[in-house]
Amino acid sequence: MQVLVIGAGVVGLAIARAAALAGHEVIVAEATGGIGNGVSSRNSEVIHGGMYYPTGSQRAKHCVRGRRMLYDFLVSHGVPHKKVGKLIVATDAKQTGKIEGIAKQGEINGVEGLEFLGGNAARALEPALNCVAALYSPETGIIDSHAFMLALEGELEDRGGMIAFNTPVEGLRPSREGWEVRFGGADAGVMTVDAVINSAGLGAQKLARATQGYAPARVPRLVLAKGNYFGFAGRPAFSHLIYPAPVEGGLGTHVTLDLAGRMRFGPDVEWIEQESYTVDPQRADSFYASVRTYFPALPDNSLVPDYCGIRPKLTGKGEPAADFLIDGPAGHGLPRLVHLFGIESPGLTSSLSIAEEVVRQIV
Repeated sequence: MQVLVIGAGVVGLAIARAAALAGHEVIVAEATGGIGNGVSSRNSEVIHGGMYYPTGSQRAKHCVRGRRMLYDFLVSHGVPHKKVGKLIVATDAKQTGKIEGIAKQGEINGVEGLEFLGGNAARALEPALNCVAALYSPETGIIDSHAFMLALEGELEDRGGMIAFNTPVEGLRPSREGWEVRFGGADAGVMTVDAVINSAGLGAQKLARATQGYAPARVPRLVLAKGNYFGFAGRPAFSHLIYPAPVEGGLGTHVTLDLAGRMRFGPDVEWIEQESYTVDPQRADSFYASVRTYFPALPDNSLVPDYCGIRPKLTGKGEPAADFLIDGPAGHGLPRLVHLFGIESPGLTSSLSIAEEVVRQIV
C-alpha cells in the first residue's frame, strides 16, 4: 500500500517510520525545506512521565506507553538523552493538594516510581528550592529532539521511504484508486495514493477543510497558545527539572535543562491570534515573579530571551484542556484517511505510540 504522510515533524516522521516498518511504500510531504521545522523544533525537549492526564484519555495512554517505547528506541539507536528526573513542587497548602492529586492520577495512569516528598527531602535533592512538598518523577528525562527525528528519518529511508521537501499539500479528493492529492510548490501537480495521514501540526485544520467528503463540522477550531522561553545567564542552580503546580493552559513556568547542562525557564502561556515567533523581553517580568516562588535566589537581570513555540490547541483560555484528536475511518467513514488535531505536549513523548495506532487505522 502506498501511504502519504503530510508533515515531517516528530509525529509525522514516527508515523512514516511505523508505516515503512509495516511494509508499506511511504512518502512524506513536507511544506518546508527540512524536518521538524514547525511545532517539533520549538518545545522543551522533555520526555514526560505521564502523570498529568485524565484517566482513559489519549494523552494518558500514549504518553505512558510512548515514553517506554521512546527510551527503548533512544538506547537502541544511540540518540542522546538523559533521565534527569523531575520535581513538581508546591509552595503552599493549596498547591500541595494539587500535586497530591497529580500523584494519584499518575498511579492510575501507571507511571512508575512516583514519590511524594516533604519540603526537607526535596531540598536535600535541590538546595536552591523553596517548597513545602514535591512529587518526584524519576522517569522524566530530556532528549536531543532533532537527533531523534534524524534517527526516525534514517530508518524511514532505510526501509525505502522518502521525504518530499518544499511540497505543500493543497487538497485531497477520494477516488476509485484511493486518494487524489494536489500538491503545490515548484513541482506542483497531482498524484494518487492508497492512504493519507494528515500530521500537519498547525496546518492540520486547513488541510482537513480541503479534504473533499470530510464533514466540515468534524474540523475542530485551532487555538494558538504561544510558549516563551528565557535562558539563564549563569551556572545552573538545579540538576533536576523543576515544575510548579500546573496553571491554566500549561504546566507552569518550569526549569528545563538541555543535554549540555544549560538551564532555561518556560514556557509560559500567551494566547495569540496569529503566528509569531519573537519573544517579548518585557515578559521577563512575569517570569521573575513566577520563578521566584520556588527559586527565590533567582538574580536580577539573569533572564535572557531565548525562543518560543506555538501549541496547536483545540480549546482556549478558561476552557478544559482538550485531548489529542485522532480522527480515523471508524469515526468519519472515509477509507484509509487519518487526520490528527491538537497534538501538542506530550506529543514528542507519545509519538511512537501514536504512530502504531495510526498505522493500524489505515490497514
